[in-house]
Order: sequence, then structure tokens, then C-alpha cells
Amino acid sequence: MKKLTLICFVALLSLALTVPVYALENQFGGYHRTRFVNQTDFDGDSDARASELQRTDARTRLYYTAVINDNLKFVNKFEFDWVWGDDVLGDVGADGQILEIKNSYLDFNFMDANFKMGTQGGVIHRGFVMDDDFSGVTVGFGGLTAMYAKVDENTDCSGDDNQVWFGKYAIGMDGLTITPNVTYFDLADKDWIYFLGLDIDGSAGGLGYWATFIYEGGEVGVPDVDVAAYLIAGGASVALSDATDLHFEAFYATGQDDDEEDLEAFYVPAGQSYYWSEIMGFGIFDEQASNGSCADHITNIIAANVGVGLKLSDKLSVGADLWYAMLAEEVDGEDELGTEVDLSAKYTIVEGMSLDVVGAYLFAGDATGEDDPMEIGARFSISF
Repeated sequence: MKKLTLICFVALLSLALTVPVYALENQFGGYHRTRFVNQTDFDGDSDARASELQRTDARTRLYYTAVINDNLKFVNKFEFDWVWGDDVLGDVGADGQILEIKNSYLDFNFMDANFKMGTQGGVIHRGFVMDDDFSGVTVGFGGLTAMYAKVDENTDCSGDDNQVWFGKYAIGMDGLTITPNVTYFDLADKDWIYFLGLDIDGSAGGLGYWATFIYEGGEVGVPDVDVAAYLIAGGASVALSDATDLHFEAFYATGQDDDEEDLEAFYVPAGQSYYWSEIMGFGIFDEQASNGSCADHITNIIAANVGVGLKLSDKLSVGADLWYAMLAEEVDGEDELGTEVDLSAKYTIVEGMSLDVVGAYLFAGDATGEDDPMEIGARFSISF
């Protein structure tokens, strides 16, 4: 399979280089990062070593788009991930065979609508419902966006497929956009889940703000269990000066009350990913989250943040964030995740290349453990 993928990649590049220049426009781009990270006590137990992480890893993404004409593009994104010293690419001798096809889709205009068909990326409700790649179709027409995604194909015809239907309509006003959303998961075994929600985005002067409201319903399991869950989130950013900003964020996602028969925990079958704090919410170094936290799969949590960003020069900016989080419903009689302090700096080494340095410390609550998790890391990155 790896050899076949590599052959397809080489064939695609060869085609791009051999097609006459007048026939299409070739667009190339990419991204690379190298990360150095040290994470300790993420399991809340300094005597255990399972969650200790000290490593260097890297990611390369290469983008190729064939612009065939004003109404038709063929978009491709390839990815390589490895750890320094691993046996897939990072060891002595290298020669890795780890090519991944992240996206490959047609992007075309037809009858005043834009279509994307193939394996592509999609975001629903800022990631609270979906922020991931999928195979399907996206259609945009004015303020209306519709999407179909195949989550899981039942190849042996023994049951139903898992699939997603989504639609939203953006209503623009002066400095304000209101976007109603509806998402429907058609799942195997006659399970089904829907999300009804509203996204609000606005700005006024130096103030920018956003909010998201989502209700989840449906039926799952045998016998049928009713789903009744919700999520509320919001944030704001205030420019105190040309070089300083103050920002806020909070979200609440329901958990499961053991005394209730309905499924009350906010739950997304596939694709959910919302990054927040460095230790509890993945952040820049997303290999693991602290014990008890939902990480980027937001459920059963109450979290709040206040932070400040300061631009010290054209090349250097720094930031500080304070997070507090707890479980919405207790687990084994415990609910406090803790208070997290995140410090960061971003420096432009040369034009097009930046260095991010992060230090984070979580004052652990009872739901995290007895010992405080800590993280120190650096990321070198370029994009082109």
C-alpha cells in the first residue's frame, strides 16, 4: 500500500511537470514544523512514568493545486509525520515510506455554486462538532453551505453506513454575522443524532466577539435511549493598544448525570476537535492531555480563560493565559481539573520562519491527580 501511494504521488508530480504550461497553472505550497517537547506528570502521579514524554517530532505538508481554468481546480495535500529516532523515517538511514494523502478533491463552479468533491477538510461550529478531514461533497451558494460526509462505509453490506449531513446559512449585518446550523449523523443500527445550533461573530471598534449555542438530540442504543445534551461557548478580544490585546473565553458542555435515563453528555460520533489550553486542551503540543480532561473532544466540562498578548517588536510577541476547568458532572466523586498557567513567546527568526516557545503548569485538581503536570516546548515552523 505504501509503495502504491508513493507511485501515485510521483505520477501526479510528473504529470504536473509535463503538462504544457499553457494548459494549466501549477500552484505549490507547504508547511513544515519541528517540535521539541518535555511533558511530565500528565497522569497526575509523579511516581508513574507512563505519561512522561521527552521527544522531538516533525511534520511536513506539501500542497499541489492544478488550476485548470477559472472554474475548475484539482487540490492535493500530502503529509509526512515522524519522530526523531523512530523506525519509519527518523532513525539513522532514514528512507521512510510514510507518505499520507491528507486531501485530494475537485473544486469547481457550476450554476453560481461552488462544489468541493473528494477528500477535504471541514469545520462545523468552530470544531465543537467537527474540525477534520472527510470524504464527501461541500456546496457553497451565497451565504448557504451544505455538506455530505461519509464517516464509515459498510463494505460487506451487513449493516448501515455512518454518514453526516450538514447545512448552515450565514446572515450578514453591519459588523455582525449570525449563522444557524443543522447537523445530522445517520448512524449504523438505526442510531441517529442531530445538532441544532447558532454561531455569532461580531466586531465593534477594537472589540471582537463570538458565541456558539448547540443543542443535541436523537436516539442511540438498544433499547433506544433519548439524547438531550447541549454546549454553550463564547469569547471576546479587546485591543488595548496597537501592541496589546486582552482576550476571554468560556465554554460549558453537559455531562452525564447518573440518575438520568437520557444520554445527557455532549457527544459527537466523529470529527470533533477543539483545541484550547496547552495541558488540558492539547495546545501546540497535542500528543496528550492531562488526566481527567476531555482534551479536544469537548464534553462534561466547564472551562474559562483570560489572557493577554503583547507585541514587543516586529519580530517578537509574548502571551500569558490563565485557564480554570472542572467537570460538569462528577466522576468517582471528583470534579476539579485545576488551574493552568500558559506562557508563550513567538519570534520570527528569518522571514517566513518562526519559533514558538511554550511553558505551561497545571495546579492539579482532584479529578487530575495528586501531582501537577508541567510542559516545556519549542516549535520551529515555516509555511510557503
